[in-house]
Amino acid sequence: MEKKTARFDIQDMLPIALTLVVTGIGIAYGLNVMGDVKTDMTTDSAEYNATQDAIEGVAKLPEKMPIIVNVIVAAIIIGILVRYLMVRFG
Repeated sequence: MEKKTARFDIQDMLPIALTLVVTGIGIAYGLNVMGDVKTDMTTDSAEYNATQDAIEGVAKLPEKMPIIVNVIVAAIIIGILVRYLMVRFG
């Protein structure tokens, strides 16, 4: 199996940030639509329960967004530092 090295530059932060923003907007809009669909369902029906479960499932991703962002930023900063130190002391 061939090893691949992932490289990040400071210029990579803007596309990553825009991707996270678009993801957040899409999730928020999707949750809004699912909430509207849920209000059209009869309470305690199978459809109502399925919609509620779907909303709870989709809502879990935004809860993890701060952790995802922290990992991405840390990876970029560590990559920049390692590259700088390798050039400086290598």
